[in-house]
Amino acid sequence: MGVWIWLASELMFFAALFAAYFMIRETTSAAAPAGSPTLWQTQSAHLDVPYAAVNTLILVLSSVTCQMGVHAAEHGRVRRSGSLAAITSWGMREWYTLTFVMGSVFIAGQCLEFANLITEGHTISSNVYFSAFFLATGFHALHVTGGLIAFLFTLGRSYLARVFTHEQAVTAMVVSYYWHFVDVIWIILFTVIYIVG
Repeated sequence: MGVWIWLASELMFFAALFAAYFMIRETTSAAAPAGSPTLWQTQSAHLDVPYAAVNTLILVLSSVTCQMGVHAAEHGRVRRSGSLAAITSWGMREWYTLTFVMGSVFIAGQCLEFANLITEGHTISSNVYFSAFFLATGFHALHVTGGLIAFLFTLGRSYLARVFTHEQAVTAMVVSYYWHFVDVIWIILFTVIYIVG
């Protein structure tokens, strides 16, 4: 129950970010002369949408691998029962390790995108558009990093324990709730920032 309350507070945090984003967007659009491109139209052209779409796909697929890990944990399969190549025999550790790697690739992709934008002269202080962009995506990246730390904690705990217990399976499930939450938030962010622009 505590996790759901905490996720609700996180939802309110991101709702506030979305509200600020849309308010700034509408304010700058209303201030633009009639018929001229808005700040949002000119600045969103600097984003690499295909690159961000691939990065998004990696994060979305990591939710699938995370859920496979939860399924294994619920059935008491902490480690694989066959060869590494036989993914049907994977346990929670293998699925969560793959999820961790995919999440790390997503974060590396975000860092590369930030670096490219900064190299082109688009920083958080460039204009209000990039302030909103870096705040929204940056806070999300921090949340994903928190999820990666939770995966490391869960994996480390499974290696330290002699017996995989029900409590460890519950921990794996709670970590998955958080991971699915950050995935859904990113899907909304990606749609609002990269697609709707």
